[in-house]
Amino acid sequence: MRSYCLTDVGKKRNMNQDFVYASDEPVGNLPNLLIVADGMGGHNAGEYASRYAVEAMVDTISSAAEHRPLRLLDEAVHAANQAVVEHAMADRSMEGMGTTLVAACVVDDCLYVVNVGDSRLYVLDEKMWQITRDHSLVEEMVRAGEITREQARTHPEKNVITQAIGIRKKLSADYFDVSLNPGDVILLCSDGLTNMVEDDQILRITRQAPSLEAAARELVDTANHNGGLDNISVILARPDWKEV
Repeated sequence: MRSYCLTDVGKKRNMNQDFVYASDEPVGNLPNLLIVADGMGGHNAGEYASRYAVEAMVDTISSAAEHRPLRLLDEAVHAANQAVVEHAMADRSMEGMGTTLVAACVVDDCLYVVNVGDSRLYVLDEKMWQITRDHSLVEEMVRAGEITREQARTHPEKNVITQAIGIRKKLSADYFDVSLNPGDVILLCSDGLTNMVEDDQILRITRQAPSLEAAARELVDTANHNGGLDNISVILARPDWKEV
């Protein structure tokens, strides 16, 4: 697999509270690992939350005996939640900090995903398929038929999330496994990208760019050109990449 990751502070924020991790090489019993976390909290607590969560996931996966990908991701995301909760309890200045998190690995032709919050994972071929489901107030409203998907993009409460790492001891995460086809591209991102760039533009940039790095840089540049209202994080991966 070949991947490329990029994170940017954006145009309006003073600090980047996103944290990304991408390894094309084995991490413990997983052949690869991709993670995007979007931290939240006062002062710099969000920055710590996202980093603590990702580091706890990587540490857990690196040392775990479990081989089944979804079980291993489940074990790791709960360890991440515990780590952030414990850090917040130990330091009053970090009380209330939390982070979204989306993580994935590819084993043979199958993609395994865990998601908490509103950072997303897509699979791109001729279309752009959102695999994860946002844990957010507006997503609940869309599913209930109260607003349309288009209205959700500009809803005043679009940033209210209903699940996050570190907010409470009991964690509820979503898990997915998806069959991949040759040529598929995987995109993990924070909402700093999807709030600023329309899906059709993301798909066009990714399909037309000469490399994953070029695509990631153009996606971030486009989000900033469109306002850059939040931190922007992108991981792009090609599971079937082979060196010629």
